[in-house]
Amino acid sequence: MARTQGSRADITGPLIRQQALRLFARHGYAAVSMRKIAEAVGVQVGALYAYTADKQALLADLLTAHMEDLLATWQDQPDAPALLRLERMVRFHIAYSLDHSDAVFLSYMELRNLTPENHLKISVLRDRYEAALESVLRAGQAEGVMRIADTRLTTMALIAMLTGVTNWYRAGGRLDRQAVGDLYWGLARGTVGA
Repeated sequence: MARTQGSRADITGPLIRQQALRLFARHGYAAVSMRKIAEAVGVQVGALYAYTADKQALLADLLTAHMEDLLATWQDQPDAPALLRLERMVRFHIAYSLDHSDAVFLSYMELRNLTPENHLKISVLRDRYEAALESVLRAGQAEGVMRIADTRLTTMALIAMLTGVTNWYRAGGRLDRQAVGDLYWGLARGTVGA
């Protein structure tokens, strides 16, 4: 399929993903048509199909890219003490979430709109990230520095708490990012009984 005159694949493809992410995060996947994405990019709607099969494929691509980037960016230090590992993960998750708030929002709010095959693909990636945190918690239990009744539930609770920062944090508000990280670290320590 020919591209719109004046468009460039190295610019148009990323712009389509950027605008789709923004529109899905602001209005919801169901409310955004391919036509709205095309308008935001400045191309004819037919041009989108040179870059994606359909809206579902675009959503799956955005969620996959987010989870793959999250997993690639997180660097655990398995030989470090568990509390230090947990602190690093808490601060990482807060910073990453604030830097990628639209992708984080989409990753949690639009799973329901994925086909079963795409949902499974994203679930596998999410499970890997959750397992990374759960391994830190298990190490903390083994070291005797964390008191946790249920590691799986605590893992999910911590991730939900940390991800929630994207719902309320605003740059220039009462708390800066460092203060938010410090406070969330205190909350996480309390959650694991440390």
